[in-house]
Amino acid sequence: MSAVDTRRLVAKLWNYCDVLRDDGVSTIDYVEQLTYLLFLKMAHERANRRLNPDTALAGVAARWQALLDLEGPKLESAYRETLEQLGKQPGTLGVIFRKAQNRIQDPAKLKRLIVDLIGKENWSSQGSDVKGDAYEELLAKGAEDVKTGAGQYFTPRALISAMVDCLQPGPDDTIADPACGTGGFLLAAHEYIVDRYGSSLTPEQRDRLALGGISGTELVDGTARLAAMNMIVHGIGKPNGPSLIDVRDALAEPPARHPSVVLANPPFGKKSSITVIGEDGRADREAISYTRNDFWTTTTNKQLNFVQHIASMLAIPGRAGVVVPDNVLFEGGAGETVRRRLLKQFDVHTLLRLPTGIFYAGGVKANVLFFDKKEARPGEAWTETLWVYDFRVGQHFTLKQNPLRRDHLDDFVKCYRPGEPHKHRVETERFRPFAYEELIARDKVNLDISWLKDPSLEDADSLLPPEVIAQEIVEDLEAALSEFAAIAEALQQAKARSADA
Repeated sequence: MSAVDTRRLVAKLWNYCDVLRDDGVSTIDYVEQLTYLLFLKMAHERANRRLNPDTALAGVAARWQALLDLEGPKLESAYRETLEQLGKQPGTLGVIFRKAQNRIQDPAKLKRLIVDLIGKENWSSQGSDVKGDAYEELLAKGAEDVKTGAGQYFTPRALISAMVDCLQPGPDDTIADPACGTGGFLLAAHEYIVDRYGSSLTPEQRDRLALGGISGTELVDGTARLAAMNMIVHGIGKPNGPSLIDVRDALAEPPARHPSVVLANPPFGKKSSITVIGEDGRADREAISYTRNDFWTTTTNKQLNFVQHIASMLAIPGRAGVVVPDNVLFEGGAGETVRRRLLKQFDVHTLLRLPTGIFYAGGVKANVLFFDKKEARPGEAWTETLWVYDFRVGQHFTLKQNPLRRDHLDDFVKCYRPGEPHKHRVETERFRPFAYEELIARDKVNLDISWLKDPSLEDADSLLPPEVIAQEIVEDLEAALSEFAAIAEALQQAKARSADA
């Protein structure tokens, strides 16, 4: 029944989005408003349950009751004041409501959302799977709103599942994502552990799993609130407890914690930058280069910085699966330095080349890099063999007509052989080993390795449908424009520095 209940909840909540869209409420804004109201309603239910009521949530519960009792301008005013006051609270409350704003300007529509759509459901009686899956579906729908750029914080769940299956997190692992977005990796790791160890988990392991063994960092307030709520509806953390989502720039300082498992899809985009308002009132983009003693090199390329950060934060022993764009594999300068040091000091054992058409951000050419951190062995490189799985050539996906499914990655996971020594791996047409010596000898230690030929380019009978070809052309152009924009920005910054000198 859970799948049916999930679809019912999603359909019920989502139908109202079209009504609010006419008032200028974007998809992701709607999901945010649902997040605030769902939290208030669940707090009310927990504080007023007959057995073991959560008295710590009594104040939050009273705010929900006030919203039920009011209407018109008084309702709008009370809702705005509720968001403001809860945003000042510590812990999970503060993360979810930090800088929260009411986007629903019509009090009548706000009243309907409170009474009919949220108020008539008993959310606490729904299993965490049902309301958690429903919330995940809402986030996925929000990611489809390309105009808001929300998709950049949403990693395809099929890819997340495959990565988690490869790394096999366990109940004694500490798991972190330094760029957690809406929390997809954290939830998948939690689900993996519960599914495989549920009956054998000790009370201590259960507490650790729910109250700190899994954590994330997110820079953007709005995205962090979605991640925090996503954790709560899946039964991870406490509504009135410390937040498991840290809202800050993960790259700004060395890591304080060292997890044994890191799963991440750091934000794409060529440069790290901030907006600076000059004395003339004009806005300019200023590159950020993080000077950290634990980094191998200083660069404004934020993907290279995230790779260095993850390498630094991993415990010994530790294992990581990280989504990286193509430029991390071939870019010279700092890129070459990072690749050389990573291959030398870590066991970089697997690279999955991903197809286009699977991310909401258009034109993305990405890969998954898997590496392990072990005790140092001076004079010897830890990487012996990098196995590359080419899932890009000959694969054609679109977000709607032909989306990526988990079974599409079954062959990769089978080739990966989770939990087995890498020497047991077997070479296939798509899966090939490359020795450390061969990798180091490549120009700039270029790891952008491909050997397959696209059959659609050789066989006239296998030509792709026109709409797929057109989409691939669009994605290639978007990727090229992104690169050109980054080059232009770098040239402008270099010119400005030269003028200042």
